[in-house]
Order: sequence, then C-alpha cells, then structure tokens
Amino acid sequence: MDFTSLNLCQPLQDALDEIGYVSPTPIQAQAIPDLIDGRDMLGCAQTGTGKTAAFALPILNAMAQDSEVGPRHIRTLIMCPTRELAAQIHDNIEQYARYLDIRSMAMFGGVSQRPQEKILRRGIDILVATPGRLLDLISQGYVDLSHVQFLVLDEADRMLDMGFIRDIRKILARIPKKRQSLLFSATIPRSIVDLSNDMLHNPVSVSITPESTTIEAIEQSLMFVMRKDKRGLLTYIIEEESPDKVLVFCRTKHGCNRISRQLGQDGIDALPIHGNKSQGARENALRRFRNGTLQVLVATDVASRGIDVSDISHVINLDLPNEPEVYVHRIGRTGRAGRGGTTIAFCDENEGEYLRGIEKMIRQEIPVDESHPFHSEKARSRKGNKAPKRHQNRGRGRSNTRYHKSNGSRPNVKPNQQSNGGRNGRRRGRGRKQHKHRNNKSPRRGNRTSRRARTGD
Repeated sequence: MDFTSLNLCQPLQDALDEIGYVSPTPIQAQAIPDLIDGRDMLGCAQTGTGKTAAFALPILNAMAQDSEVGPRHIRTLIMCPTRELAAQIHDNIEQYARYLDIRSMAMFGGVSQRPQEKILRRGIDILVATPGRLLDLISQGYVDLSHVQFLVLDEADRMLDMGFIRDIRKILARIPKKRQSLLFSATIPRSIVDLSNDMLHNPVSVSITPESTTIEAIEQSLMFVMRKDKRGLLTYIIEEESPDKVLVFCRTKHGCNRISRQLGQDGIDALPIHGNKSQGARENALRRFRNGTLQVLVATDVASRGIDVSDISHVINLDLPNEPEVYVHRIGRTGRAGRGGTTIAFCDENEGEYLRGIEKMIRQEIPVDESHPFHSEKARSRKGNKAPKRHQNRGRGRSNTRYHKSNGSRPNVKPNQQSNGGRNGRRRGRGRKQHKHRNNKSPRRGNRTSRRARTGD
C-alpha cells in the first residue's frame, strides 16, 4: 500500500510526495480510510508510530473539499498535553497543508499570549493547543469554538495524568455536538474509556500495541545499582558506549538539573528539559539535540512528550517510573517507526516494586547486565520489596556480558570512589587514555562482542 491508494486530494498528495512519504505506517493505513469516511475513532498508539499524519491528513482532506467563504473560523481543534508536542503537530500540519489555503497555529503557555492573540484576530482554520492556555483565552473571549467540525485529543492518557480532565470537559462543552471526534492514547485505562464514551459516537477502534514495539524493535537491559551510584554508572555507560544521542529520564525537575550539571562536570555535554525551563531554553535544548550538537538530553516525563527526534540511539531510565505505561512511553523514544534502539533501566534498592509492575505489563523479564562496576546484589535482592511512597521512579537493563573487563583493574574499581571521584580518576581506573574532546569517539575494543550476542537475540 502507498499513499496514492488512500484517495487523498491532489494538493495533499503533492505535499506528501515532496516530503518523501511513500508508504503509510500501520496506524495510518488503518485509520485514514475510516476517518475519510467521517467515523469517530479511538486510537491506541504510542508516539513515533505516525499518529499525527494518521489524523491530520483526513481532516485536511475534508477541509480542502469543504472550504469556507468569508472570515476564517476555527474548524479543527487539536488538544495535546505539552508545548513541545503542540509545536510539533503544528509544524507537521504546515508541511502537509503547504499547497492548501488553510491556516493553523500552536497555542500553549509559558510564552506571552499577545502574539497568539494577534494570530487569532487574523483568523485561523486549525488550532493546536494545550488545555490550560486554551481555556484561558476562551475565558478572555479570544477563542470561539462554535464552528469546530473536527476534534482531536492526542496523548489523552497523559493529559488526564497531568490533571487536565476538568479543563478538557469545560472545553468540550463549548464545541458543537455535531462533529467528528478522534481520541488517541498510548494506553487505554478506565479513565480513557469513560472519556471516550462521553465524546465519541459509535467510534471505530484502531490499535497499534506498544508491547510489540517494545519487544520487537528495542533492545532492553536492566542494571541493578545502589541509588547513590546512579550518577557514576550513567557517566560510565556514556563514556563506554559513546552514543550519539542519549535521552535520560529523571523523576523530578530538580533531578534533571542535578544530573545535567554533574554530567557537565564529567565532561559530557548535557542539558535539562522540564516544565520550569523557559520556552526559549527548551527550544534551544531540543534544537541542539536534533542537530547533533548536544549528546545528552535529561528530561522529565511531561517535558518529553513533544520530543520527536527520529535517531535517538539510547534511552536511559535513571529513575524507574511508578506507572508501567510510562516505561513504554519512555522506551518508545528510541526504535521509532520500527527502527532499532537501545534502552537501559537502572533499578536501585527502592524500585523493585516498580520493576515488577513493568515486567508484568510487557510480559517479559528485562535482561540483566551484571558486568558493570556498579552492580549491586543488594538492589537486586530488593526486587520483591515494596517501594517507599517517597520514591517515584528509576530503571535500566542488559545481558550480563555487556561490558568486557579486559582491564584487570576494572573489577576492583570501587563504585563509591568512581561515582565521587574526578574524571581523570575514573579513566585511570578503567585503564583508558583521557580524551581531549567529547566528540571524538573512541574505537570499540576488539574483544567486545556484538550487541546481539550480548543479549542472546
């Protein structure tokens, strides 16, 4: 199947040809025909599967064939949880609609609303918005939703997790009941079922299961480590593997800042991204991460929702999430659209309960890597224990042959010394020469086995 078989209008097809879209992804192939027919939809798919095109192309197709005369009104409303995701969806829509007379805008908080007011006064056809800022501008009289014909809730599970349900219901009350409604979510908990029952009419269901993506496309590994040694292990992995783009997940904003600062002290280029960062700082970090001038991006779960970077090589769960579904979201940031990727989960002495929940959901045990100098049998022995309430997240994993101890001194390295010592001390402990530049990647050792061999794939 290719896009020419989906009966999209010629301007859309021309845009897709120019962008380089040839064959639809599974979610696009399943969703687009039903959406063109005007059906409501409940879609289960994680980020990176092609969701945006799946819902945007049929909507643009319908709008192109039913153009309005006179002043522009908001005919399509797309709601999503974060600023980054709103900006990304808006950018994609502009690419698809390059040969159509359709205007769109992204609306989110954290920036001045005056430029957004000016765009609204000129008139738009498509609004991509976060619920909080949207409700603010509705209450101020800048946004009229009485002409909405198409409604999309993207990553609805995260919006509910972030506490947006009341805002969403207030917004829904302002939209005409006669509309086509779409709800997309990476997971379908009871809260999503309840919301879908309220906003969807006789919907068709489409599901691209995250479990299959996790198992088939992504190499997972698990490392048991004491909490105090996580920083040292993170630096060790980055220096050993020299990955191009690493996304590190932390539980808290403070943790993001601290780890980024510590990695910088270790000579590793890293920046944090979270809700307390200004929009300019977040955009700068994402821009550098995309163009390859930033090796490590340290993020909270909320901030990561809009990170659409296709070539992330490693996702490292410094902190395991307390919700198994979040783990699936995280590791889906690599291995995009079926490509391979590497994920590592750190599990400390307080995270055993979270690990059990994750493995139960993905229906497999994550391969354990014991070959790093920070391995902790104490942390491993706590897997069956319940986690204290104050701890929310942590993780990683691999087979126990990941790192070869070719240097006889490496097994004797003391984790405490390595995590607290200077950069030169760590390198001397591994018997490696100090590099002058981070971007100069060291060659892999001849006695290191391939990744497939290490994991038994």
